[in-house]
Amino acid sequence: MNSKYLAIVIETVKEVGEFESNEALINATAKTKLFGVNGNLDSFGVVNLLSELEDKLSEQCGLEIALADEKAMSATTSPFRNVQSLASYIEAVTPA
Repeated sequence: MNSKYLAIVIETVKEVGEFESNEALINATAKTKLFGVNGNLDSFGVVNLLSELEDKLSEQCGLEIALADEKAMSATTSPFRNVQSLASYIEAVTPA
């Protein structure tokens, strides 16, 4: 796991948490639940998070990737379920 991606995801989740006044997101860790059962974000919140995250990845890493693509949406296990799974997904779709 690339800790750079994990750090960027946590930073972005915390920013979204501040915007939404959501303590669970403000205090995000790798295990923080994002979407799904007991998730801290609704579908609009996930879209907002992904948009902010795509911008941050572009600015900080030069990555131009779409996180809400067909592969992510059709995955048996959602990459959006928690911070760690989202960071792992970013690493998996990032060109080597």
